[in-house]
Amino acid sequence: MRRTTLALAAVGLALTATGCGSSGTDKTPASAPAATTPAAAAPASTSAAATAPAAAPSSAAPTATKAATLDASTALAALTKAVPSITLVKTYTAEDDPNKLLGRPNQYTSKIAFADSRIKAADVEGQDADAINRGGSIEVFATAADATARLTYMQSVIKALPLAVEYDYVVRDTVLIRASHLLTPTQATALEAVLKG
Repeated sequence: MRRTTLALAAVGLALTATGCGSSGTDKTPASAPAATTPAAAAPASTSAAATAPAAAPSSAAPTATKAATLDASTALAALTKAVPSITLVKTYTAEDDPNKLLGRPNQYTSKIAFADSRIKAADVEGQDADAINRGGSIEVFATAADATARLTYMQSVIKALPLAVEYDYVVRDTVLIRASHLLTPTQATALEAVLKG
């Protein structure tokens, strides 16, 4: 009885250590249940405790891979599939990005502009083809902190220049969608919902 109690206590400590090791940036729950199944069934808790910490890095790997493979073009593909009124206007490069931010330290790693046919041509007459008012843009960052910093900056610009109003949403931690204020709030939040996936 005492040996069983000690074995269960060792497994509990191993699982607690594994749970504390997560970075906190992944919004998915820790994969402790997968680690507990073999540990609970094995009477030799020493081997289960030794292998439990090794499971923590693999649970973070899918998130890193997902963020690494997502760029503005793939985000737009998901958007256009769900919202047929959206079309690609421009895929920016470091050379032609009007903000001169693409690829620079702590800035977006990819960016596209899109148009939305629900916006009346008369409302955007004379504006550049890639103007946010014509639809919006998608900016993808390397880290959640960079995306949040850009969001904060955009919101400060909007407060200072009310004519620059737009909808801004960070989704999937690293994707900033900027949508025209000429869309209704319902239309704009629907774009956010699609990219939240």
